[in-house]
Amino acid sequence: MSRLVTKMYAVFVCVRVFVFANGYVNVALNKPAYQQFPHGYIRDFYTLDASNAVDGRKSDLSGRRGQCALSQTRQTATWWVNLTTIHSIHHITIYFRTDNKPWGPSNYLAKYFLGFSVYVSNTTDRLQGTLCYKDDNFTLDTIPAVFTTTCPVHGQYVIYYNERLPGVTFPFYYSDGVDSDLCEVEVYGCPATGCYGSNSTLPCPDVNCQYCHIETGTCHGCKAGYQGYRCELACDEGYFGTECKETCGHCRDVNHCSNINGTCLTGCDAGYVGGMCKTPCDRGLYGSECNETCGHCREKQCSNINGRCLTGCDPDYQGDLCKTRKWTIILLYIYIVIHIDR
Repeated sequence: MSRLVTKMYAVFVCVRVFVFANGYVNVALNKPAYQQFPHGYIRDFYTLDASNAVDGRKSDLSGRRGQCALSQTRQTATWWVNLTTIHSIHHITIYFRTDNKPWGPSNYLAKYFLGFSVYVSNTTDRLQGTLCYKDDNFTLDTIPAVFTTTCPVHGQYVIYYNERLPGVTFPFYYSDGVDSDLCEVEVYGCPATGCYGSNSTLPCPDVNCQYCHIETGTCHGCKAGYQGYRCELACDEGYFGTECKETCGHCRDVNHCSNINGTCLTGCDAGYVGGMCKTPCDRGLYGSECNETCGHCREKQCSNINGRCLTGCDPDYQGDLCKTRKWTIILLYIYIVIHIDR
């Protein structure tokens, strides 16, 4: 019954979020953006920074009118938008700067975009992500002023990259340097995780699926605590979290480590505390829930688990726990000897 309620709730959430969406949504609109080697030029209160490429304005593709992001011409060019959370993406559209002039060989700007790449990543490192497109074929005659590529993956950063590295041979019609003069970058997909379909209204078919293919619903990534092709399996014993990569702490019973967040459900082994039982007892304490006090250990070094003194006892103390005074032993010996003599 609870599983049915959960599934019904997922459908309700998707409908509530997407009821006003007609097809895929531009999830890059007004999100934080970054540009390598920004132009830094301000004119008539217009800025040319990275955010111009995600402000929704694309009626004027000239460089100095405040609707485009401009960079300096260098050997590499990088621009990215942070979608702020991981999204399921369908396609990406880029509006290049044209200065509102006919596009093609006659437009001096076209050569600066040839050879570009588009990535989707969960970090700002493009090489840790998915290469959606790499231009190896466009020429000055064929590169479009508005470029669209389908890339049905999930990620948080969409990254534009280009380069003219020394020692690398490029076609003669390429520019000597590159920039990232982008007037608009639109990233279309689902505005929330866990849904798919052309109208972004369907919940991912597998209940423990975190991200699914935006067109087919095939699971691309499981929710924390689950694994398997359809995310139908809990993490193996002793593991938890995203992709089951995290190791459980010193739980009293490893079978009772939450596969989702690693919480030890029945408490910790001796010597450890905290919800995940990964924190050793403070110095001078040991045992279950760290309720025991160490003896008179030399250098105050006592095992957090069983209280044994690791470097021996202070003077006048003895025993594994260093809690017994030496003179107490002597008195006990004398007492025994006296009573035996009687």
